[in-house]
Amino acid sequence: MNTEELSKEQQILRVMRKTLGNVVRDVTPLGGRPNPLTGDTIQDIKDCFALISEREKELAEQLGFNQSQPYYQDGELPSAQVINFVKPAKE
Repeated sequence: MNTEELSKEQQILRVMRKTLGNVVRDVTPLGGRPNPLTGDTIQDIKDCFALISEREKELAEQLGFNQSQPYYQDGELPSAQVINFVKPAKE
């Protein structure tokens, strides 16, 4: 499997995760109303999210993507500096 195929599969998984999340958000009941989804359907949705996440992780490993480091679309690391704030002592 080449990088182009992996990228296409990653795009498909990303869209599937987003669409499934939107469906869940749209059918989530407001303020104490009963959920229109059955318990089995809710579990199936959770299983789908888990499978999507697992496959995304496998693809990242195949591409050598280090998930412990942030990924920036332009490939450039930010040049921000960490600033320590010191709380002034009470007088």
